[in-house]
Amino acid sequence: MNGHDTLALLPTGGGKSVCFQVPAMQLEGLCIVISPLIALMKDQVERLKSKGIYAIAVHSGMSRDEIDVYLNNCILGPVKFLYVSPERLQTEMFQARVRQMKVSLIAVDEAHCISQWGYDFRPSYLQIVQLREIFPSVPIIALTATATHQVREDIIKELSFKKSHEVFQQTFARDNLSFVVRKTENKERKLLEVLQKVKGSVIIYVRSRKGTYELAEVLVKKGISATHYHAGLTFEQRSQHQDDWIKNKKRVMVATNAFGMGIDKPDVRTVVHLDLPENLESYYQEAGRAGRDGVRAYAVIIYHGADVAALQTKVLQSHPTIEFLKKVYQALANYFQLAEGSSEGESYDFDLYDFCDRFKWHASEVYSGLKKLEEEGLIEFNESFYSPSQLLFSADKARIYEFQVANARFDPIIKMLLRLHGGQLYSEFTKISEAYLAKALKISLDELMALLKHLHEIQLVIYRPAKDKPQLTFVLPRQDAARLPLNIKRLEERRALTDSKMQSMVEYVTTSHRCRMQMIQEYFGEETFQSCGKCDVCIAKKKKENILEIKELRGEVLKLINEKLYTIEQLEERIAPQDTELFIDVIREMVDDGEIEYDSVWRLRIKNKKLKA
Repeated sequence: MNGHDTLALLPTGGGKSVCFQVPAMQLEGLCIVISPLIALMKDQVERLKSKGIYAIAVHSGMSRDEIDVYLNNCILGPVKFLYVSPERLQTEMFQARVRQMKVSLIAVDEAHCISQWGYDFRPSYLQIVQLREIFPSVPIIALTATATHQVREDIIKELSFKKSHEVFQQTFARDNLSFVVRKTENKERKLLEVLQKVKGSVIIYVRSRKGTYELAEVLVKKGISATHYHAGLTFEQRSQHQDDWIKNKKRVMVATNAFGMGIDKPDVRTVVHLDLPENLESYYQEAGRAGRDGVRAYAVIIYHGADVAALQTKVLQSHPTIEFLKKVYQALANYFQLAEGSSEGESYDFDLYDFCDRFKWHASEVYSGLKKLEEEGLIEFNESFYSPSQLLFSADKARIYEFQVANARFDPIIKMLLRLHGGQLYSEFTKISEAYLAKALKISLDELMALLKHLHEIQLVIYRPAKDKPQLTFVLPRQDAARLPLNIKRLEERRALTDSKMQSMVEYVTTSHRCRMQMIQEYFGEETFQSCGKCDVCIAKKKKENILEIKELRGEVLKLINEKLYTIEQLEERIAPQDTELFIDVIREMVDDGEIEYDSVWRLRIKNKKLKA
């Protein structure tokens, strides 16, 4: 608000979007928000619209017509927020239009992407500084949840922050979050123990799509309500599964890391990782989805000894050779039949498995290749892309009326569209439901779509049917694969960086003598000498130091539940322990040792003892 460039480092769920949305509402003009995640952009735009705030998003997967209309609205209309992917900033259309906009604030979300030392580097982020050159007096706010000291310095440098800039950083410590690592020979059994001991909503992260529904099925058979989520599901499936979990119709969400961005569910009690994450940045972000309501929550990694070697192999495979990258790029050009110099900014439906089948490659190696080509700024690959059906009247009101009078067959559909959506159909692409329109007009869905397609063909409307397929966008014009502009030095540095981040992750899970929260804080450059007192390492130390207290706690627990069944919360209230975390771990250990057990409604009882009441 004071016009200073600002870097805000706030943890996941720390309210980053509020930090630019509220000031933007106070300032006169448009706020440009740069974000790399289409799903997150769409989510924030929908939330703003639901509050009566005019916001739009421009990203890959949209047609030139749509982008043209939206950018015009930013110049002429009352648009308050323009969300744009970094790749769009470089296009001629955007460059020409943005200079005509009245911009009051520039917000850079996921700002760590600007640094090649960040875990999710995107070269297109380096072009954001061009906006500074166009709007030298407009303040920039950069936001991220995960940035090391080196990444912070990079953000400030690459965005050309002025000397008067401010840095705001919340601690990486989460007072209510207990970090736990469990090494086991039987991950499924250990997972079931965790789910039994901690009540409430759960996210379980696994690496493979197949693993999400297989594990969800196992949990359902064990009497635990569960659903699954990955980028390969249809939009309807993803929405339904997510909705069931958010509304607590399903307790457990088993998902790949495609799940979680923009999910506003504060009462997640446990986040479990059954596969080792590739780095501490992504782990901290995913684990941080637990306990956003400030109530006690758990972030648990359950791993097998072989998982460390599996992670090392995966990281090694995620760095294909230069020759392989050129082959994949050439194959893409052949697959889409693209001429050199064509297709800049064009998006195509892309079936990874069909592509792999045609060129006889494994999906995992091609996926790694695509991600590297994306990292180099050549393409953009969106796995879970959904765009609803949209319509815009491309003719003016006089021509539309003339057409209605002359073509009675089309009069009802035009009247119905105007009745449902009004004048906005003339100014912006509007979401429509073909099924609802067909029902309202008492015609078949096929007949309705034929009418809409005809109106599109005669250029009376622009009709975009729904898309629900992964999208591959050529950020740069199609290149000669033999001379692909790859930054080989940077690729080698990124390989070394990814390897060192993986080693930090391995060190985190295999260390059993240092406070886990302290390790995370130090990784992000936050100096601390204070242990959290809640992680598994801190609890283990307490147990060694408080043998007498533990003995007394065990005795009190057995005495109380010998007379009556208690939930863990009721026991805690009765005993009022000085150290809550130690008390919970004592209960866990007693269950593990077979002294006590939970009944069907989560009350504790002495194992094998039958009570009358």
